[in-house]
Amino acid sequence: MPELIAPSAPHTLGQTWNTAAYAASGRFVADLATAVVSLLAPQAGEEILDVGCGDGALTEKLAATGAILTGVDASPAMVKAARARGLHVDLCPAEFLPYSSQFDAVFSNAALHWLAEEKQPAALTAIHRALRPGGRFVAEMGGQANIAAIRVALQTTLARHGIDAESAAASFYPSPATYSTLLEATGFTVHSIELVPRPTPLSAGPDGKDAMTTWLTTFRNGVLDRLAPADRAQVLADTVALLEPVLRDHQGNWCADYVRLRFQATRA
Repeated sequence: MPELIAPSAPHTLGQTWNTAAYAASGRFVADLATAVVSLLAPQAGEEILDVGCGDGALTEKLAATGAILTGVDASPAMVKAARARGLHVDLCPAEFLPYSSQFDAVFSNAALHWLAEEKQPAALTAIHRALRPGGRFVAEMGGQANIAAIRVALQTTLARHGIDAESAAASFYPSPATYSTLLEATGFTVHSIELVPRPTPLSAGPDGKDAMTTWLTTFRNGVLDRLAPADRAQVLADTVALLEPVLRDHQGNWCADYVRLRFQATRA
């Protein structure tokens, strides 16, 4: 299957993905998508594009409704894992989607916040173009104040090594007003958009590391890998120590301070 990634526009991720680690420690991302899937309400026979489909675990569930799914992701490792499930998945960054008036709906879960703010208009334009007129765009992403404590702790520990954690992560966590403006500027009609606080229990990894260390090495490895091994270990330890009084209870259970932005819009 030919790759769709634009050769003239190389794509640099703020995050790199280890599919085995994600499958072991990040499955909650798909498991907690019930509300946004209900908002999508996939119907048998309709064509749906899943933007940022990852390893395809949720795409597979959507396909089980009888809808015709196409997945797309910018990570070669994730695309390979999704194709191993027998799914039709293209390799392409969201801002370079090649589709035109092809889909009844575009869906995205926990993916759009991995695009830096400056890439959002191009991605939304590409998504708008991919939809048929009247088609719907339903998504959930990190919103304003998402993982705020974790981000502040990383900003503190990485600053000692000359790294701006926010800039290095290249993530975007907008307010409803900010993202509504972006959607409307692209030509979408916004029907609903809201912030949803979702404190999320974390589990320790199969390697025996505590749950917060596992989360950091799964979802912030693109930033942490900029460090030498000894510095990386120290930053992890210091970050966990900063977060322990805030995100760990007296029984030793960790909970991440997730806030999601969930919306439904249509192509005019």
